[in-house]
Amino acid sequence: MAEVVYMPKLSDTMTEGVVAEWTKKVGDAVSSGEVLAEIETDKATMEFESFYDGVLLHIGVEKGQAAPVNAILAIIGEKGEDISGILSGDTAAPAAAKEEKKEEKAAAAPSPEPIKETAPAAKAQPVSAPVAQTTSTDGRVVASPLAKKLASEKGIDINTVQGTGEGGRIVKRDVDHYVPYDAPARASFTAAPAGVESYTDEPVSQMRKTIARRLAESKFTAPHFYLTLDIDMDNAIAARKALNATEGVKVSFNDMVIKAVAISLRQHPAVNSAWLGDTIRRNQHIHIGVAVAVEEGLLVPVVRFADTKGFAQIGDEVRTYAKKAKDKKLQPSDWEGNTFTISNLGMFGIEEFTAIINPPDSCIMAVGGIKEVPVVKNGQVVPGNVMKVTLSCDHRVVDGASGAAFLQTFKGYLENPVTMLL
Repeated sequence: MAEVVYMPKLSDTMTEGVVAEWTKKVGDAVSSGEVLAEIETDKATMEFESFYDGVLLHIGVEKGQAAPVNAILAIIGEKGEDISGILSGDTAAPAAAKEEKKEEKAAAAPSPEPIKETAPAAKAQPVSAPVAQTTSTDGRVVASPLAKKLASEKGIDINTVQGTGEGGRIVKRDVDHYVPYDAPARASFTAAPAGVESYTDEPVSQMRKTIARRLAESKFTAPHFYLTLDIDMDNAIAARKALNATEGVKVSFNDMVIKAVAISLRQHPAVNSAWLGDTIRRNQHIHIGVAVAVEEGLLVPVVRFADTKGFAQIGDEVRTYAKKAKDKKLQPSDWEGNTFTISNLGMFGIEEFTAIINPPDSCIMAVGGIKEVPVVKNGQVVPGNVMKVTLSCDHRVVDGASGAAFLQTFKGYLENPVTMLL
């Protein structure tokens, strides 16, 4: 009996998916657990495995096309089976229990291990391409069928590709991003001749569509107001220097900001809340979302129970998440559940900015860079290090006095970092 494969819901915010690649064509045999297609969601491009054994009888969404969640993606059955009744009949979503079982199986897929950073190739002299460590114990190259096919089409020796999949497996993205070691990467942009008008139209990715939709909803439905505060960072700079003098410890100012926000939220639960329409949810747990820039937009991985963690542990988690985000390896469990969000552009030299609230949070903090400026201390003008932060608040949940009180507590922790250790 033919089985219908529906467009899966691979993230909590996914409403439609784009088929980035089919690994099978109509008429090919398909086994349960075998990669059927690569689906681009609003967060990442993920391999989608078949739940059935049989023959691929029909492809419902062609490569590069988008379809809503629960649309017919494919039909798998016995060779020669008549599927005209399925195609002409009801294309509605399957029974809830059946679809939930599929989604749970997809969500339960293990998260790939973080990729170990490798030293960049020397620029002074070209070197020959090293052999990637992607072979099994029997000497067989561990690569997906799609990766092997793409490598063959592009004339790439699969043995020279470094695998970033689970266990070092070579997957499609490794071939797509492959750069020969004996030739530097060339810029893909060619400037137009002077005096000639030119442009390119790029299709909007699922991630960018979701960012646009969610932030537009937030900006135009949540009444934002903004509170900006200057923070004396002299003591924070000294504390960070002392902490990093310890062997194996690497603490950033962002780690200190996350910790200060987290323990300040304990004292100001109104700021750690969410607007749900008929109710306001006061979260007792503290999960801090940290905005991470990637090529196609922003992802917000979550440091869970941040108030219970130290600087070093927070830093390790954020660096791991940032690496996974850039490699498109974040899983839904990594970006769900934030109760407050931080966006830090200080490392780019930005002194001050405002951020749009990340639903369902009621607040987001925009963190600028530390700048050396003249300050008045004990009646004297002396050099000082100041950092500006701006808190965007949803006025339906947080009042001005509540937001200001939270900022004062936050300021106190950063200006006296030792108090965060109590």
